[in-house]
Amino acid sequence: MPYAGGPMTEAMYYILLALMQPNHGYQLMAAIDQVSGGRVKMGPGTLYGVLTRMQKEELIKIVHDDGRRKTYAITEEGQKALVAEYQRLQAMIEDGRMLKEGE
Repeated sequence: MPYAGGPMTEAMYYILLALMQPNHGYQLMAAIDQVSGGRVKMGPGTLYGVLTRMQKEELIKIVHDDGRRKTYAITEEGQKALVAEYQRLQAMIEDGRMLKEGE
């Protein structure tokens, strides 16, 4: 079942990947950089806007808030959405194999 919100943005996808281990904002930016092999650099404005949206959609939750720093984790719904998006992307790659075959 695909994610109800339609195809994910790149930011959403990498945030969910990075949240397979609970993280707070600064750690999360570093985890996104690491999980994307340095290809995705996410600034605080983008990160916190997407985190807010994903909380509302119950894809992530706050697991700790000490007043200074919030720690986020992926929810079960978020994990399902991440797997669905991965499968969608894999299908797109399969669909594009004809490009490689034409070389």
